[in-house]
Amino acid sequence: MKSFLKYTLATVVGLLIVHIILFFFFFIVVGAFASLSETPVNVKDNSILTIKLDGEIFDRVSDHPLDNIDFLTMTPKKSLGMNNILSSIKKAAKDERITGIYLDLTEVYGSYGALAFTQEIRNALEKFKESGKFIYSYSNMGYSQKSYYLATVADKVYVNPETPLLLLGMSSSISFYKEMLGKLGIQAEVIKVGKFKSAVEPFISDKMSDENRLQVKKYLDSSWGNITRAISASRHIPVDSINALADRFDIYTTTQFKDWGYFDGTAYENEMLSILKEKCKLDSTQKLNQISINDYQDVSLPNQEIEFSTDKIAVIYAQGEIGMEQTDNTIGPDLAKTIRKVRQDKNVKAIVLRINSPGGSALTSELIWKEVDLASKSVPLIASMSNVAASGGYYIACAADTIVAEPTTLTGSIGIFGMFFNGEKLINNIGINSNTVTTNKHSDFGGSYPLPLPINSRPLSTYDRNVLQNYVNQGYETFLNRVMTGRDLSREELDLIAEGRVWTGEDAQKIDLVDVLGGMEDAIKIAAEKAGIEKYSIVEYPTVKSPFETLMTELTSKVKAQMMKEELGAFHTTWQQLKQIVHSQGLMARIPYDITPN
Repeated sequence: MKSFLKYTLATVVGLLIVHIILFFFFFIVVGAFASLSETPVNVKDNSILTIKLDGEIFDRVSDHPLDNIDFLTMTPKKSLGMNNILSSIKKAAKDERITGIYLDLTEVYGSYGALAFTQEIRNALEKFKESGKFIYSYSNMGYSQKSYYLATVADKVYVNPETPLLLLGMSSSISFYKEMLGKLGIQAEVIKVGKFKSAVEPFISDKMSDENRLQVKKYLDSSWGNITRAISASRHIPVDSINALADRFDIYTTTQFKDWGYFDGTAYENEMLSILKEKCKLDSTQKLNQISINDYQDVSLPNQEIEFSTDKIAVIYAQGEIGMEQTDNTIGPDLAKTIRKVRQDKNVKAIVLRINSPGGSALTSELIWKEVDLASKSVPLIASMSNVAASGGYYIACAADTIVAEPTTLTGSIGIFGMFFNGEKLINNIGINSNTVTTNKHSDFGGSYPLPLPINSRPLSTYDRNVLQNYVNQGYETFLNRVMTGRDLSREELDLIAEGRVWTGEDAQKIDLVDVLGGMEDAIKIAAEKAGIEKYSIVEYPTVKSPFETLMTELTSKVKAQMMKEELGAFHTTWQQLKQIVHSQGLMARIPYDITPN
């Protein structure tokens, strides 16, 4: 009886402690929500819009409160979406209170290298300069190649005197795991179509294929060419001189870079603020008015007339891997339902499908393609490609009326593969024995899974492999037919540019996979022109769920993901890639790898 009472009391005390913790946690979360609520932002006259890109950029940032809390410190954070960055720059050009823009740069972070993001922001700043207002750029910690490329849009480029610039060109490094898997007793079995479809190479080879090396060299040269041409035009430095500097590779002083025309001056941060004061015609005793882009994105223009229009242009975001689940950063079958809902809205006069995806599930891509195809038959539908829209990402775009991409967007990769892991040797080595009973000849197709991992107990038989190869071939033919119909290409024309080959947007335009080079604003403008409307409102999809609707279901995964990112640091991206590949069994339409330009 004493034991019963003791354990009962312990259980009650335990439950009380848990409820007390949850009680306080609830108020912490509510407090964080409250701190994220909108508060009036006062923009003073003669203000500078400060753009500091010190966090990861997404195409669109969720308004979901859980996405705006740092769970390790339980403090609110405010991320930036490309939609907000571009609209803020456009708004600042018209805002009489904004005198100019100050770029406070070190690095530009975003998915798949963020090179197209950088290019799109740069183009928006070029348009901002038409207002006659200034743009000054500064880096206290030193520019990366990517952030310097963005900085050169400015009228003046400054840098801390102790942070030299490293211009090295671009490279792509691919790791191969075949030997490691062999030592573990695991063998990757691949069925694919397309000699350039190299997503599986790291698991079946010890080096790059000639075809893969060719395509990597091609799109690196194209991307670097865009960067050097832009720097050359802005800084009046010959492209050959930039490449010669990269080839020499040495640590030069910032004074040397200034003499060569890369910088307009060197300054410590306090000196940079004095330069900005002088530009705003303030003396040393007056305060410099700065407003961050995080705050400015919620500001309305003074005396702005609100024009109501029932006509809408729907912007539908498709960002992340294509799989079976729809979240803020993954694409699932629910996106097809969203497109269907939008096309059935009579007030929607045009659709812009914003794609930032390396691809993924071929089946989900097909489901989304069907709705894109149906939507394009009822209203103008424009595909706007972000950093990457390749393989499955291109699959869902090819039915659009017009495809818009940045010159540095990675696209194409028209091909399909299936990958399976045979762990027979590993399973035998650790002492697991399996017996199989079947009702039919091929009931054990592919083998069993005796481990809590997606690893087969045996290799694919010749029959298994033939069945899967036919399945992959059918999927590839379907993919080709979708592209041929959507892009009005013959089979002969498509065969020359498909087979899994990756292209930059610049090169893709030359081979008719892309129609227009540009960004989101260009896509919206084209959509309005094709719809024949001048006044319209922008509505964004998928709609964000209510704050508390997914609170408890998402909480654990959010904390876990954030802790993994904190622990792994720079290796977090590699871990994510490996995890995605390991779970990529089945039919996949995905780009070979992720790109991280220096």
